[in-house]
Amino acid sequence: MFKNLTITCFLGIVALVLGAFGTHALKEILNSEQLLSFETAVRYQLYHVIVLLFVNTYEGFSLNQKNSISYLFFMGILFFSGSIYLIQLTSVTAKSIWFLTPLGGSLFIIGWGLMMVLFWRKYRFK
Repeated sequence: MFKNLTITCFLGIVALVLGAFGTHALKEILNSEQLLSFETAVRYQLYHVIVLLFVNTYEGFSLNQKNSISYLFFMGILFFSGSIYLIQLTSVTAKSIWFLTPLGGSLFIIGWGLMMVLFWRKYRFK
């Protein structure tokens, strides 16, 4: 759990730094569509960082469950947000890594689905 919380805090810092960078430095470099895409990556990263803080401090999940959800969200952030950052900040084209963004989104969905199943199992008879 310590590792999960440390990684989560690091990802939170990265999201805030990139958000500030996007707001202040990228307005002159990216067009409005590119900036919106960049902001979406930051927003999804921050949403999942907040959920990861909840997951890893929630006493109703076992360590294995916390690790499974965390892994799915960590990889979701890497592939979803990371691919968008890469496309917007480098010369890498969306066509060359087109599969990474939806893969990350799918990992987010699987992570949320796993949480839903875990909550359903835990509370369905209460």
